[in-house]
Amino acid sequence: MQTRISPRFQDDPIVAEANAILRTCVHCGFCNATCPTYQILGDELDGPRGRIYLIKEFLAGAPATEHSLQHLDRCLTCRACETTCPSGVRYARLAEIGREHMEAEIGRPALERLKRRALRAIVPYPERFRLLVQLCAVFKPLLPQALAEKVPALPQALPTTARPMVPATRRVITLAGCVQSVMTPATAAALEQILATLGIAVDVPASAGCCGALSLHLNAHSEAHDYMRRNIDAWWPLIDAGSEAILVSASGCGSMVKEYGEALKHDPDYAEKAARISALTRDPSEWLIGFMDEIPFVPEYRGTVAFHAPCTLQHAQRVQGIVEQLLQRAGYRLTAVHDPHICCGSAGPYAILQPELSRQLRGQKLDALQAAQPDCIATANIGCQMHLQGGTDVPVKHWLELVLTALDCSVHAPDFVLSHSDLTL
Repeated sequence: MQTRISPRFQDDPIVAEANAILRTCVHCGFCNATCPTYQILGDELDGPRGRIYLIKEFLAGAPATEHSLQHLDRCLTCRACETTCPSGVRYARLAEIGREHMEAEIGRPALERLKRRALRAIVPYPERFRLLVQLCAVFKPLLPQALAEKVPALPQALPTTARPMVPATRRVITLAGCVQSVMTPATAAALEQILATLGIAVDVPASAGCCGALSLHLNAHSEAHDYMRRNIDAWWPLIDAGSEAILVSASGCGSMVKEYGEALKHDPDYAEKAARISALTRDPSEWLIGFMDEIPFVPEYRGTVAFHAPCTLQHAQRVQGIVEQLLQRAGYRLTAVHDPHICCGSAGPYAILQPELSRQLRGQKLDALQAAQPDCIATANIGCQMHLQGGTDVPVKHWLELVLTALDCSVHAPDFVLSHSDLTL
């Protein structure tokens, strides 16, 4: 794609990066075939190719408008287009740059600014988020239906006995996270117990917290980078001490941590460390598949499961087919799911900022997942899990919880009882 950058952007290195991305696009339109919003709205400007043109024209000197920013905001950043693109266009990064620069030029209405600030002030902080969920549960009957259906029930607390001493010569780091640590603590507990059966010990530093993805999605880049630096500082002594990997069980957070090296590449103090962190980060499925023959599965048929692969797993991390292998080995029969590459509509803050499109996408996804009447729906990301569960009575679980039910947990950890009492939530 030929480009012409406006003189006012000539000295902006971020725009130079955008220009390089624009030049890789060949206008083919393959991206539109897998774009969820283009499929629903049928508007060229609500597909990747159209959004690329909007960004190109803006960087060439066209004024930013609310109309153009709206089309960029409707993008889920699901990155299905990147999986499809034959030219390797880094669309997600381009869209991020376009939104940031357009928002800086025209701003947002007061209510929209308030929503975004509230999300950034509450969601990354588990105690604040827990309090919000509790308050919303109390006032749920008074809330509009569209908002009320998003209010989940807080889970029962896990046992608070002391963390067991796992006889292990290998150690890994895990990220407690923010929303997942509040809403589905059983996910982290399942991962820890699975690793214990393999003789692998887990470190969960309390000073590590939000991965920074929410702030990045909401154009608060400096704030996102601060979260990243804090996590790097929390993990680095453990890496120096020999931890082999950073396992992130929420695929949205995992995709963000894998990109720390790219996000902080211009930071002289953190660039090298961030690159090392990204190289060590794995989705738990990537790590566990290497232990397939050692995992103490108890052979038994356990029912049917429809697996929803989050966009952050299949498109951002490019991890495909591994969770399915683990679930099948655990005794579950996987059902066929139509259009598995299409986003469920969760997409971080998207479900709150674009509720109508989000609900349409969830309806389509649930139709596909429930077509074969599975006993359970499995996924790999807390956002998808909560979003899907809000629209169905079929249980929606993290795949790690399902794998745990298939294990002989007496191996390596005879009296294993999980605890997260030593974590700061």
